[in-house]
Amino acid sequence: MTAIDQARLADLPDAVPVLISGGGPSGLFLALDLAHRGIRSLVIEPRLSIDRDRPRAKTTNARTMTHLRRLGLADTLRHAAPLPVGYAQDVIFCSSLTGREIRRFPNAFQLENGRYGPQPECGQQVPQPVLETVLRQAVAGSPYATLVTGLRVEDFTARAGGGQTVTVTDGTGSSRTIACSFLAGADGGSSTVRRGLGIRFEGGSAALSNISILFRSSDLAETISLDPAVQYWVLGPGTAGMVGRMNLDQTWWAIIQGVDATAEGIDLDPATMVRSLVGADVEVDVIATDPWTARMLLAPSYGSDGVFLVGDAAHQNPPWGGHGFNTCIGDAANLAWKIAAALDGWAGPNLLASYALERRPIAQRTINDAAANGKALAYHFADPALEREGDDGVAARARAHAALGVKQSEFDSLGLVLGYNYAASPLVAPDGSPVPVEDPIRYVPTATPGALLPHTWLPDSTSLYDHLGTGFTLLVDVQSLTGGDVDGTYVPVLLAAAELGVPVTTMAVGPDSRGTRMSDLWAADAVLVRPDQHVAWRGSTAASAAHALRIAAGWSHNETQETEDASHVDVVIS
Repeated sequence: MTAIDQARLADLPDAVPVLISGGGPSGLFLALDLAHRGIRSLVIEPRLSIDRDRPRAKTTNARTMTHLRRLGLADTLRHAAPLPVGYAQDVIFCSSLTGREIRRFPNAFQLENGRYGPQPECGQQVPQPVLETVLRQAVAGSPYATLVTGLRVEDFTARAGGGQTVTVTDGTGSSRTIACSFLAGADGGSSTVRRGLGIRFEGGSAALSNISILFRSSDLAETISLDPAVQYWVLGPGTAGMVGRMNLDQTWWAIIQGVDATAEGIDLDPATMVRSLVGADVEVDVIATDPWTARMLLAPSYGSDGVFLVGDAAHQNPPWGGHGFNTCIGDAANLAWKIAAALDGWAGPNLLASYALERRPIAQRTINDAAANGKALAYHFADPALEREGDDGVAARARAHAALGVKQSEFDSLGLVLGYNYAASPLVAPDGSPVPVEDPIRYVPTATPGALLPHTWLPDSTSLYDHLGTGFTLLVDVQSLTGGDVDGTYVPVLLAAAELGVPVTTMAVGPDSRGTRMSDLWAADAVLVRPDQHVAWRGSTAASAAHALRIAAGWSHNETQETEDASHVDVVIS
């Protein structure tokens, strides 16, 4: 199927397995992930075209890039990105773009030259319109996904026997209905699907607003006296905020932070504010402005009965740290394999309900961290003395440098990006080990059930992740096998998979490129990896692995899962 621009209602199918309301990043990614699993979907998107003057999200983190790698799109996005990773990897705090550097955070947002260690892919700075274009093109080339623009989902009702009847309208007010087994609301903060479910956001908004400015400047690049940076944070006493390149030509973006439009004597002319950040009278040709207020909102429910909220329809969080869009992609990646399992007939009764149980706590944690970063914005550190010569200036810069340490979790947030886990999920077989302590900065790879599979590079220069199947994958340390192969040693797993119809890939893995044994990396002889690259089980016996597969597919409960370590007894997850 291909994209149908300005579609007529008559062009739509009568029924589709999955209907996705909203063709932003999360809706498009969900369609592509479903397509990767052979599931057809229809995406309904009101926008005919992508607004390139509202770049919004600019940070695609290492986890999202790894999801895109799984779909074969990581290199495509990097080639389309206006800024290569090699251009800059640091965030610099300064008094102005022609003033003093106060502090820098190197390798921010998982930006790193060369081969990355914690994931198969490092981060990538890329404006959201470019990302959406790549995803739209991928959908257009997919035989399983269809994007329809110029239409919108108006409402929906439950069908007798299961599924939904969705009403779709065009610009004239005409409508028609489409039957679907599953409906995904990826339709943003004012979600029609969320309203149809009767779900209201809980939370609040920041006290002050911000203004995003997209502009061109022919002389800004040569005027800046500081090193290249992916972002500059300007601690100006008059205007405070952020500046960064949109591309390597003449297009830039700025965010003026902490704007109080009701205050007297405030000059809100965008060109004037940009020049204040620069600290020089540069050319500023304003392309667009976009006032906005940071919001900390979370839906109390992510849906039910085959209707699910995804991305911004389920949560709104401040952009500080660049986690909002990436959290949305994480939602879609979690939901896609579970919907596919249900449509393919192997989903147990616990599987679909686990979506909200797993993803909502992640959104809450992300919102909390971003909100904390929102209490330490550029204007909070503004001080006229930062530009001064002499002892006063030296002392002011030293104070600001020390105080800016609080910003580390915004730019060096690997613990938040990779350290999240689903240990409390009903789909995880606990092994009695303690759940890793959450830290927004520090990430310690672990195969604790529920955690992300520890990444490593293999001797042939491939990533361990590249060998994972689209279903479950049983990875076994080759040195733990005594004369037999994986399939011969773990026959109970294959029998359970055949009984349930669950797709399972098996693989014996030798030492990695550093010579590290897999059993040392996992603290176990084997791990069962879910379709979303999280560990469902680790251990050493085939019987335990087979039971864990039933749990991970949603067919069994984990309350009585025994650990294989004799020092532990039955572990109960409440």
